[in-house]
Amino acid sequence: MKKINGQDFVNSLNYLFKETFEGSPPAGSIYLDRGIGVFNTIENIDAASASKFVSTTTVASHVEHLRYYLEVLTNFMQGIVQIADWDKSWAKKEVSEEEWEELKNNLRTTYESVVTAYSGVESWDEDKMSEAMAIVVHTAYHLGAIRQIAKSFEPIVLTKIH
Repeated sequence: MKKINGQDFVNSLNYLFKETFEGSPPAGSIYLDRGIGVFNTIENIDAASASKFVSTTTVASHVEHLRYYLEVLTNFMQGIVQIADWDKSWAKKEVSEEEWEELKNNLRTTYESVVTAYSGVESWDEDKMSEAMAIVVHTAYHLGAIRQIAKSFEPIVLTKIH
């Protein structure tokens, strides 16, 4: 079996991760429609909508859980083992405008730290590769969940995220 080049793996990982958060690049999409990503989806959602319960959760809950998940998995990739409090990561349900802006900014900062962490891995063993791929898969799931919740908002929000 052919060995995987570490830089090729990081490049692919970053491409998928970037598409999930920033949307598909002009050069072409691997799996998302144009203009769809976590950041451009949540930027058009106000705090009241982010706090609106659809089924059993809110967009604010998904965003905070996503941020926490990125932090925990990046720590694991870097050899920092911690006991994750997944229940607490879902505790933030409702947000003020200021809290919502802070949540979005914190997610962006954590996203950037993941990109840095990917590039900083010197040796990709099976655990690190699995954790890195899990980050992409898990965040893609939450992008879909956030977009489904957003579809229940007022039509003005829907036109902004299509």
